[in-house]
Amino acid sequence: MGLVAVAVALAACGTGSGSSSGSSSGSSNGSGDRGSAPPPLPTAPAGANAPAPSNCTQQVSDSSGLRQALGSAGPGDTICVSGALTDVRMTIDRGGSAGSPIIVRGDGRTATRGIAVEADNVIVDGFVADGPEAPGVVLKGSNITLRNTTINSPRGGDGDGIRFWGSNIKIVHNTITDTSNATGAHADCMQTYATDEDNPASQDILVDSNRCEKIDNNCLIAEGPNSSAGDGSGEGETRNFTFSNNFCDNRAAQAVLADDVRNMTITNNEIVGDINHAFAFQNESTNGVVSGNRVSSVKYEVGMDDSSESSYNGPPPGGAP
Repeated sequence: MGLVAVAVALAACGTGSGSSSGSSSGSSNGSGDRGSAPPPLPTAPAGANAPAPSNCTQQVSDSSGLRQALGSAGPGDTICVSGALTDVRMTIDRGGSAGSPIIVRGDGRTATRGIAVEADNVIVDGFVADGPEAPGVVLKGSNITLRNTTINSPRGGDGDGIRFWGSNIKIVHNTITDTSNATGAHADCMQTYATDEDNPASQDILVDSNRCEKIDNNCLIAEGPNSSAGDGSGEGETRNFTFSNNFCDNRAAQAVLADDVRNMTITNNEIVGDINHAFAFQNESTNGVVSGNRVSSVKYEVGMDDSSESSYNGPPPGGAP
């Protein structure tokens, strides 16, 4: 197995460009399927729940030490980072192996100016990005996990907390707060889209036990290669998403928007925004499953267009998305 080479960028990286989708309010009555009570949701910032660093291959406390540690790491290594690294945006551009990912672990308070993973087989755990240039975190590759990380007030570009592209990506136990449309951004908690080979279709995605708080747009917007925005690549297929056990406080027309996404399962989430639909499926977003969610101040739990009805399982849709 080859060595892992990782760079730490001193300046915030570019935000790229994404697309956005709007929605209209529903036109018919629908009711949410409350079902049995879902599992408890996280009640504290996710970063505060990060375990103490352990099994460390190397321990570092400043940006210079981090750069050296990442540059010499191999598959299976765990680099433990403490202290404040507020002068750097951490960029991991090569990864480990499928069975032995490289792990970069903070202590739940370890500060950076943002995180970018552009590699396969990487775990990032226990960091805080306070006021980063948006997107606060970028994930691009396969077999990537982001967990126990807090992103506060991302600004600039389109204002997103997290953007991701690739396969087998896990976004779990994170907190994203205060995305803002103040400068004309479309500031989502999380977004993926498929526009070209640099931003490919995403598949086999788990988004679980995160908190999206004070979000000006969607908690999750997932757009496939043939999205209704009209700027997709037309290549590949965006599919197999699980959105579960998350908390969403947002102000878009919906909390979750699936646009040209197959096989999205949405279960056991709490949605508290004053919005038209908790979940919206459009543009052949078929095989959707919705169950066990808690919704409040929502007109209809689900909005759906005719093209997305195939193999849908959930509460009756309340009008178009």
